[in-house]
Amino acid sequence: FTQKSNLFRHQRSHSGEKPYQCSQCGKRFTQNSGLLIHERTHTRETPYQCSQCGKRFIQNSKLLIHERTHTGEKPYQCSQC
Repeated sequence: FTQKSNLFRHQRSHSGEKPYQCSQCGKRFTQNSGLLIHERTHTRETPYQCSQCGKRFIQNSKLLIHERTHTGEKPYQCSQC
C-alpha cells in the first residue's frame, strides 16, 4: 500500500471492524465515506442531478450509470455473442 491509511482501511476487511456508525439507525461501516452516503437515505439528500431529465441521485456513480440511458452507452459486452 502506498499510504498507511489505505493499509488500515484494507485491514478492516479482515478484522470485521466497522468504526463508523449511523446515529439514526445504528448501521455500521468500515469507511466514513460509506456512512456519509448511507446518511443520505435518512435525510433524502440527492446532490447529484441529471442535466438531461432532472432526476436526482444520492451518489455520483448512480448518476453516471443513469446518464447512459440518455447516451445509449453500453460499455460491457458479452464475449459469447
